[in-house]
Amino acid sequence: MNAVQELLDRIEAGSVANLVTYLNGLGDDDKRAVARYLPPHLGERWRSGFEAERRVRELAPLCRLVGAACLGGAEQVASWLNRRELRWVEPEADAARVMSVLSDRPEAWRRDLAVRLVQRLRPTTGSTWRRIQALGNWDLAAALVIETGAEPPENDAFVSGWVLRKAERQRMNRNLVLADDRLLDHMLPRLFQAQGVADGLTWDQEWGEGRTILGQLVAMAGTGRVPRQVLLDGCASRFLAGVDAAEAAPFVALWRQLEPEVAEIPVADFVRMLPSASSPVVQLALEELHRAESALDGELFAEAVQALAYRPEKKYMAAAVKWIAAASPSRGALAVAALAPVFDVDTPSLRERAVRVAVKLAAHIAEPDRQAIREAAAGLPADLRERVATAFGAVEEIQPEAMAAATLTATPLPALAPPMTSVDELAAELAAPLWPEVPAQFERILAALVRLTHQDRDAVVAGLQSWWQTNWRHPFDAHTYAHGISGFDEDIRFLLARCALAVVSPADSRVLTTTLNKSNRWPSSEPAPQRFVQRRFREVMSLFERGESIPMLLATPTSPTGHVDAATLVARMEELGDTEPLESDFLQALLRLPRHIDPGLLVRAEKLPSQAGRRLAACLRDGGLPEPVVTWELLAFDRPEYYQESLQEAHASLTPPEGVSGQLAELWTLNPKPAYPPFSRNMVWWPPTMPSHREAVAAHVLACLPWVMDSTGGQVEVVAALAHTGGPAGIATASTIVIGMGHRLPAQRALAADAIITLAAYADLPAADLGRAVGHMVRGEQVKLNRVTGVLDEVTSAGAHAEMWTALAEAIPLLLPRPGEKARAGLGELLKVAVRAADLAGARGEMPGLGDLAARKGSSQLLHQARRLYEVLVG
Repeated sequence: MNAVQELLDRIEAGSVANLVTYLNGLGDDDKRAVARYLPPHLGERWRSGFEAERRVRELAPLCRLVGAACLGGAEQVASWLNRRELRWVEPEADAARVMSVLSDRPEAWRRDLAVRLVQRLRPTTGSTWRRIQALGNWDLAAALVIETGAEPPENDAFVSGWVLRKAERQRMNRNLVLADDRLLDHMLPRLFQAQGVADGLTWDQEWGEGRTILGQLVAMAGTGRVPRQVLLDGCASRFLAGVDAAEAAPFVALWRQLEPEVAEIPVADFVRMLPSASSPVVQLALEELHRAESALDGELFAEAVQALAYRPEKKYMAAAVKWIAAASPSRGALAVAALAPVFDVDTPSLRERAVRVAVKLAAHIAEPDRQAIREAAAGLPADLRERVATAFGAVEEIQPEAMAAATLTATPLPALAPPMTSVDELAAELAAPLWPEVPAQFERILAALVRLTHQDRDAVVAGLQSWWQTNWRHPFDAHTYAHGISGFDEDIRFLLARCALAVVSPADSRVLTTTLNKSNRWPSSEPAPQRFVQRRFREVMSLFERGESIPMLLATPTSPTGHVDAATLVARMEELGDTEPLESDFLQALLRLPRHIDPGLLVRAEKLPSQAGRRLAACLRDGGLPEPVVTWELLAFDRPEYYQESLQEAHASLTPPEGVSGQLAELWTLNPKPAYPPFSRNMVWWPPTMPSHREAVAAHVLACLPWVMDSTGGQVEVVAALAHTGGPAGIATASTIVIGMGHRLPAQRALAADAIITLAAYADLPAADLGRAVGHMVRGEQVKLNRVTGVLDEVTSAGAHAEMWTALAEAIPLLLPRPGEKARAGLGELLKVAVRAADLAGARGEMPGLGDLAARKGSSQLLHQARRLYEVLVG
């Protein structure tokens, strides 16, 4: 037996000890033969299907050993160890094994390998645990660096990997891991330069600061093992680098734990941080500069308050004003120019205090700064402008520019891809990733599978052989799919794959269907729209399992909204002749008909010979399918504490019209219950399922969407998709938009904004309903006002000012404080948006409760904006 085959057999045997012994005794010629054979062999095996991939993962530790021992150059070994097929190993054990077969390599070669492995390390993402699990070759690279004394190249991933591994060992072993670490002195200066170290530094801090890597650094600074000044200088350099809040947080904590003396505070550096540093760093710098104020000369003091005044956060503007007010007149006068930007803020109390401080210091201010104050005061309200003029001289009034309204435009959906015409194209589409699910892509594949199978089933079977061999077990094992894969009978991507399996191997498909039907599964928890989608795929699967076919599907969309052109549907029915279509597919086609249909099509439809043709003609004669009855109400739900409850939730009920039964009645029946909310990850399928019945879809979405309001999965894409469909848009549609507006992620809220803009551009936005939904759902604490306000502001700026005023005119009276009720936080910001929307829309009239609020005394944002809105409305 040759060396290559012997090695392959030993790899398959799975014994690491025997393999290492054999490798250590292998001659150079045999190693070169293995090195030539191994890489192409691994690639070929990896591409041989699911079972082969699984086996390669199992044997990855042994394959890594063989490559490390037999490949010649350090570059070849580094590339081998970084192959994605060989990543499924336990890294620390793997590092020890690989080091054992590298021991006879020259030190210079191993040093070269260490450098190359460090260079290939890449940052990891996700939670701390996930990042630790994804460290890859870090342990091997670190072991080689320690053993050879190599100077590794600069690489943030190497530094962050060190922190993560130390943090993990600290957690697992509950002992101090840094003091004797051989990489500590090397890593310490890089710690303050690398990205991605933050979470590892403070991991496990719930058990006490001393248990963290950060706490150990502080302790070692106290003993002298780590130079204290290195830590202080490192923190300062990190702050000056302008890292974000998350990356800065552990270094802020380190600085505080070190408790520097006043003399150790680098005041000039902290002043330079103020303009652009993240908020935690600015807060720290402000505290430290106050402690070291005696070291701040007049020029640095003026620079510091100027930087704070120009920060976007109002709390730092307020801090600048407070600092100037507390300074001596001569010192405060040096920094008075910092008050100028505060004159422009829309917080009346802060603006008024800035004016008060400026007036107080007027006698001490030199002329250039006096002129700056006069110029800044030109945009102040009349009363404040007069106070500045009294102290500084005449102030020229600047009339605010008239607000210009943007042009409202909707972004159209991307066009549909053309139908597939070849088996090769079908095979390529089935082999491509089908995640995330795009309904139009699935519809295109299903339509091609049906049409091409009807035309030449043998050609489809032959063309899908590679897909079948790669994606299904051989020999076929139905129990693996029925009991080992969650959702195999519900997820649409699995159902589509089963449709193709039913063509290629109908016997296997029938066994799988029978096994799934016999398994003790919970009834589907999916809402009715998704069960309907599933049913349509299952009926195609059943058709193929019976060995039958049909010329085409009727319901394949002709529009990116999911609609089927009525003329196209009649033509498809004409092509079918007296062949009856699949029932769910036929109903889906009816649901996808547009709202407005050419009456002339009825003449053609009445000539169709099939029973389905007569049903289509009747539907066209009636102007399409009838609408379900939609009712909306606020409901209180009694749910477990882990479900984020609101005082009330908006929900809609659906009732099918009289005479509607079967699948359509199931789709159009919805009665929300005070129990667990329904849930679906598949709502993106629903708008194109009923693209002419928007309120019905919205009612189903409204039942599910509250569950995912705070999830990273989002699902607000369904709200944006609803905006492009047709049919009535009322309170149910408006409520889904409001829930999207209340999502915790800005990207998801942006999708709700897109929905409003699209509906407004198509003149379909139920603006008054949107306002009522905002009012009730904010008051019921189903959504947060500040999130909703941000979306309303964005949409107003985009050109939907008239619609937003209509909505706000409904929402604001519901949100104004009632007698004895405290004003809701953020209401002033909402009124600010209303001022702009009303001004742009030219709104006039009265708003219940606004006059009483505007008449109250005070300088809060709420009262200031209430007065502004009142003035706009009374003209």
